Amino acid sequence: MHQTEFVPIDFAPALVNVEETPDGGYILSSPMPLEPYEDSLGVLLRYWAEETPDRIFIGERNPSGEWNLLTYRETACRADSIAQALIDRKLGPERPVMILSGNSISHALLMLGCFIAGVPVAPVSVAYSLLSDDFFKLKAIFSEVKPALIFTENGTMFSRVLHALDLAGVEVVIKEGQVDNVAASSFANLLETPATSEVEQAFAKVNSGTIAKILFSSGSTGQPKGILNTHGMLCANQQMLAQLWPFTKVTPPVLVDWLPWNHTFGGNHNFNLVLKSGGTLYIDDGKPVPALVLKTVNNLADISPTIYFNVPSGFAMLLPHLERDEELRNNFFKKLQLIFYAGAALPQDLWQRLEAVAIQATGRKVPMTSSWGSTETSPLATSAHFPIDRAGVIGLPCPGVTLKMVPSDEKFELRVKGPHVTPGYLNRPDLTRDAFDADGFYKIGDAGMFADPTDPRKGISFAGRIAEDYKLTTGTWVHVGKTRLEVLTAAAPLLQDALVTGHDREFVGILAWPNIAGCRELCRDSEAALSIEKLVMSKEVVDYLRTAMSTYNGTHTGSATRVCRIMLMTEPPSIDANEITDKGYINQRAALERRDKLVARLYLATPGPDVIIVS
Repeated sequence: MHQTEFVPIDFAPALVNVEETPDGGYILSSPMPLEPYEDSLGVLLRYWAEETPDRIFIGERNPSGEWNLLTYRETACRADSIAQALIDRKLGPERPVMILSGNSISHALLMLGCFIAGVPVAPVSVAYSLLSDDFFKLKAIFSEVKPALIFTENGTMFSRVLHALDLAGVEVVIKEGQVDNVAASSFANLLETPATSEVEQAFAKVNSGTIAKILFSSGSTGQPKGILNTHGMLCANQQMLAQLWPFTKVTPPVLVDWLPWNHTFGGNHNFNLVLKSGGTLYIDDGKPVPALVLKTVNNLADISPTIYFNVPSGFAMLLPHLERDEELRNNFFKKLQLIFYAGAALPQDLWQRLEAVAIQATGRKVPMTSSWGSTETSPLATSAHFPIDRAGVIGLPCPGVTLKMVPSDEKFELRVKGPHVTPGYLNRPDLTRDAFDADGFYKIGDAGMFADPTDPRKGISFAGRIAEDYKLTTGTWVHVGKTRLEVLTAAAPLLQDALVTGHDREFVGILAWPNIAGCRELCRDSEAALSIEKLVMSKEVVDYLRTAMSTYNGTHTGSATRVCRIMLMTEPPSIDANEITDKGYINQRAALERRDKLVARLYLATPGPDVIIVS
């Protein structure tokens, strides 16, 4: 067993006020009042630049593999220079910045410079530029934001999309690389701008109502919508987290994080957590895909995080390396205080494997937790700030948050109110109006239930998206989120993700993406392992899934939970078609609509050989 440097953590007490409503629902709130918080994110940067000027704020790998590091003092100085450069260009609330590149020190500095100068920043999914064929989403975002300045880390990499945009009147800023026929400024010029008293004047005008960011949803129904994030809502959210996780005041968090900053999880929850607590963020240039996961492994072999954030697909990719590499495992767990998952529920088999490797490395379980919210809620609305032993529990309302639970069939629709909630959507008063109920609660579209109906302090369990659930022809409701998670757990480790079918049908079916590594391990002695097409239809895979799902059906006998047929898919989910987000969350509705022919094949009276019949 490896000697660790673990420091025990303390959570805030699990307390909740519960009020019953006349319609059979509930109003939940925290008895812990929300304490005062900063007016702007720039205040946090400046505080730590004074308090701990030489502490490392951010680091990234350079091309030679070494870590480039910036202290809080260096970061604040460079952010001021960029703020001056933005002021010189007369950027402001009506002349925002748009960032096309992924996470980097340059991206962070430009974002922080915008915070200081009071300029809204709109970071955009890299996939919309590099993986899209038609740039439909990026063009829509560009049209909505109307940026005065666009930044890209590498001009050569983003040249195709830059040529696709009408850049008249827009300054393009590039750190490196060239774009033919596109006039561009150098990012170095921004950094070299001497800060003047104008920076302090601009910073003094930034307040809680100032727009800090415009973050775009994944566009599950088509065009992405711009969600306004004010400095006040983001600072309020970090104050909530600080009160629930008081251990972050004792041990400033060290993160090794890949989660994209165009999403609220990585860009608000994690980045701002480091700013709030004076921690250190090492940018992970890896990602939970086969071609990049080794970069994550190498980064975790170098840096021992104190809190580790990831999505379920990320843990699934990382776990085999932790299980077989003792040195990596020991370094990963050496200082680790907390494991946090979000984006989707963590299948129970991954949960148990994480516990097993933690015990193997340290002799103890590392607490695992999650929270719940959305881009519109900064994102934290509830937090499981107490021990849990399974995925799905999303916790209790944070300080300052009021949670309305509206009866919806067998569940409750969840609605949220508090200082962390968005004022609305960019240029869409219609969407803003429709997003709130008559009492001012934001209608997030998710459902929940009490984890323990006899004790509300045990928290809320996530019960899926209201819009994803459907009825069978029997009239019974299928709860998609719960069914998906249970199927993935039952079929582990052969399935990566799944679509739950059966709307207006007689029975539940599954369209699933295989976990290729898991399938190859099962078929390692078979010729079927030579190709994906042969692999997913191999006798070993088919027999395993049929047996696993028959076992699952033994404890799920109702028509709304019993799975009768499965089909494996080899075409990956498409970003252009709204099937998947950057974090790997599958949009059930969009994917089912796009794959309607596969759904039809799944329900043929006489199904083909690619359909696995389950007893």
